[in-house]
Amino acid sequence: MNAHAVWAHPLLLAQVLRPRRDGRSEVALRVDALGEPRRALALEQAIRALPGVERVAILPAARRLRVVWDARRLSLDALVERCTALHCPAQPLPHDDADDTRATELHDALKRLLVAGMCMMQVMTYAFVIYIGAVDFVDFTTRGLFRWLGFLTTIPLVAYSARPFFTGAVHELRERQFGIHLPVALAVALVFLASATNTLRGAGEVYFDSVSMFVFLLLVARYVELRARHHGNAQGDAAIDAAPLLAQRIAADGTLETVPALALRAGDRVHVAEGATVPADGVLEADSAQLDEALLTGESRPVLRRRGERLVAGSLLLDGPVPLRVEHSGAATAVARIGALAVRARAARSFATASDREIARFVARVLLLTALTALGWLLFDPARAFDAALAVLVVACPCAFALTAPAAFTRALTALARHGVLVTDATALTRLAHVDIALFDKTGTLGVPRLDLAGIEPLRGETREEVLALAAALARQSSHPLARALADAACGLGPARQAERVEAVAGAGLRGTVAGRALRLGRADFALGHALAIERQRDGLLLADADGAIAAFRLAERPRHDAQATLDALRTEGIASRIASGDTPERVAALAQMLGIADWRARQSPDDKLARLRELRAAGHVVLAVGDGSNDAPILAGADVSAALAGGTGLAQAQADLLLMDDRLEGLTRARSIAGEVQRIVAQGRRWSLAYNLCAVPFAAFGFVPPWLAGIGMSLSSLAVVLNALRAGRDGNEPRQELRA
Repeated sequence: MNAHAVWAHPLLLAQVLRPRRDGRSEVALRVDALGEPRRALALEQAIRALPGVERVAILPAARRLRVVWDARRLSLDALVERCTALHCPAQPLPHDDADDTRATELHDALKRLLVAGMCMMQVMTYAFVIYIGAVDFVDFTTRGLFRWLGFLTTIPLVAYSARPFFTGAVHELRERQFGIHLPVALAVALVFLASATNTLRGAGEVYFDSVSMFVFLLLVARYVELRARHHGNAQGDAAIDAAPLLAQRIAADGTLETVPALALRAGDRVHVAEGATVPADGVLEADSAQLDEALLTGESRPVLRRRGERLVAGSLLLDGPVPLRVEHSGAATAVARIGALAVRARAARSFATASDREIARFVARVLLLTALTALGWLLFDPARAFDAALAVLVVACPCAFALTAPAAFTRALTALARHGVLVTDATALTRLAHVDIALFDKTGTLGVPRLDLAGIEPLRGETREEVLALAAALARQSSHPLARALADAACGLGPARQAERVEAVAGAGLRGTVAGRALRLGRADFALGHALAIERQRDGLLLADADGAIAAFRLAERPRHDAQATLDALRTEGIASRIASGDTPERVAALAQMLGIADWRARQSPDDKLARLRELRAAGHVVLAVGDGSNDAPILAGADVSAALAGGTGLAQAQADLLLMDDRLEGLTRARSIAGEVQRIVAQGRRWSLAYNLCAVPFAAFGFVPPWLAGIGMSLSSLAVVLNALRAGRDGNEPRQELRA
């Protein structure tokens, strides 16, 4: 079965095709060539020419192509084959309900905006005729006709285009909270009902032009913000979609069989062809390979990987073919974990808490001011009470106040994703701007361990290779940096031994069974037992069984290549760095001295690290915690802001607010810079809203601002702050261009 024909398999069709109500089929294709406008245009034109194709939609940011067609006239495998023939390889993607929801949401917003725009243009035409008095000298019947035309044209705008504001207001009332929908809905309803009443009785002013312009400009601002938010989600989609659905597994007799990537299991060997996408996380079994990891790391140049190094699902192989030994597939891959974090970010993405409370107070004040204005005019001139109160309600609407933060945060998340930082909690950016202490784990975070044969000391007569093979069997079951260094050192020593019932003890080590022997690997007190810990304390890792120590492993350590630059940048921002590590004092002191960190603590258990965090917070500090291991999970969960490396454990990543997808600490400085920029932009928007209201509300309250002018001013104000908020993250440099060693 070739790579194209496999897409005719019923199980795969059920996974990727979405049946439509009209009997057509819809599929989403990942096409890397969509990043090049000319090739994207040529591909779109070629697909539209295929029989049965009815609609083609391209989303370049996510590198997705959505096709709606008649599956009876064109098969999916023929569609994929056509893309390949055009030198634009396409990979069908699993049906994504979230993507459908976003597409529906955007489509619905656009329809409401178009209806509002068409109605507004018609109503403005009728209002223009009335305002210039072109028909006043003819007769009042013609003038009444234009009022009725404005009334009829405004009905679909209020009933359809403005519906989200009314449903939002009902929801806010049910939740007993003030939000931005309530004053908007009140303003639209009051203006329309008053104008409709005057139209029916044939006397009084009508403001159909005001309400139509008010709704249209608000919908424009909302649509701009929605497009920006979906563009941010597209950055996450591009990473989630990177892993292919198919893989070529190497059978026992050496033949290749095409199987779903989800069917791969740890230990399977797969064949990755040149130009193909790596289907699972695994270990390279060729001497070397060049890969494009741009989608996951932001790197635009090839990355060189050597035998024994790990490849990440979603990477593109530039030279090959190469064999790969699978370690993680499906939901266990790094890409899948990033996808899960992205889902968490979308589900929990809220720019709420303090901001919502501020908006609620703002709305309460607006409603109170509106009521006081109406009461004041009722006492002095009842005929002007409605117009003045309505002008205050419209001109002081908190839309500009409320839209600033979501738009700025959305743009910031998009910019950070492009630079290799996935934000799982948008509110963390607010806290990050106020951080003054960075608390780092050492091993795997600031330092990178290495092991060579000279650092292996057998203690019971076995060879270095034999004890290394035993230790590596346990180490392969862990993603801790020390364990990875051991496992990498054992590559090429022959068939890997298998460990059973492996258990990780946070901050201590690993225990399990290898070839019937119960082994422990880790700190000396853990490996030997507390009763024997005084007998032999060794710097490094100790491998032991029931009879005592088997071997000692002394791992050398060097700082990460970007650790010093990151710490220096944080220090420039006024952020002091600290180390809390479970390693020995000698090793922690050595690395701390190399990096210029004076405050460090060693032999820290997860509880010790958490106590250290509480100590810093009790002193009034805002703490950023950075780690990569499971033993860092408590401190990552408890810190004001937390960051985890993408190469760390899944537990650490699940607790982190920021995920450094390319394992580079410099992402912290990028996030800090953009967080500060977001705070400045939000403050600008809030100041503008305050200044605008201080200037406009008094004029509206004293009757100098008609409702139609209030609607124009408020709507343009909202659009202006949204466009200003979308500057967040645009001042930064482009994604990194250097080659990672």
